[in-house]
Amino acid sequence: MTDATNADVAVDTRKSGRALYVASVVLLCAWVIVPIYFLLINTLSSPEAVNSFPKSFVPEFDFGSLQFFAGFAGMLTALKNSIVVALMTMVMSIAIGAPAGYALSRFDFPGKGLFRLLILLTRAFPLPLLALPLAVMFIQTGLDDTAFGLALVHTTLAIPFAVLITFSLFSGIPIELEEAAWTLGCTRLTAFNKVVLPLILPGITASAIFAFVISWNEVFAAAVLTIENRTLTAFLLQNLDTSPLHLKFAGGFILVVPALIFIFAVRKYLFAMWGIANR
Repeated sequence: MTDATNADVAVDTRKSGRALYVASVVLLCAWVIVPIYFLLINTLSSPEAVNSFPKSFVPEFDFGSLQFFAGFAGMLTALKNSIVVALMTMVMSIAIGAPAGYALSRFDFPGKGLFRLLILLTRAFPLPLLALPLAVMFIQTGLDDTAFGLALVHTTLAIPFAVLITFSLFSGIPIELEEAAWTLGCTRLTAFNKVVLPLILPGITASAIFAFVISWNEVFAAAVLTIENRTLTAFLLQNLDTSPLHLKFAGGFILVVPALIFIFAVRKYLFAMWGIANR
């Protein structure tokens, strides 16, 4: 009798745990999807529908707001600047962060733990605190109002994450694989290229995607350090401050969609990174 009761309790516990898991997944999906859906609805609705209440759950497919931005002066230039800066941030953050992550994973040196902590603490300095000295330094060096100068700032924001992500991924690959390649006559570089790199490439790509998103969403440095060559976020922030509500929704939609498309296009690398991390 006791065994039957314990079995019933175990079954009920599993059912409750499964129900809680499903509810958590649904809630998380709703937390992400619902705001994007309402952003889409208000972007594809007329100004009257955007300001009316109650809201409709079906868009009117009014493209007036998007057509406004398509013909807005400087819009395409700002979009190009955002793409250029984000791509440069990707390349530089991985070029610096991946070797640092490999060194932290494979070599022991005094202060290794402190160094990892200091890398993380670089994110503790608020960017507004550094805005004035950065602006002065950029003006003196001629990097102000340039895509490369802004990419340098975005790279400093992305490097801590690139280092820590690649460190965890390199740590997930047994060093015995490299040692086996060394015994077969490979140098450290050859062993890395032939053994480690194919395994870690999806994770490095995912880290690069993370750097792209950081650069794409960053607005403060872009607004302070650029004037003529603003990125899309800074450009929209400057021009939508006093704009009507329907244009603000359309501007938010234009900001979100390119990043979502980019992440969707390279989603297989994110899934591959998850597979590497769980080996």
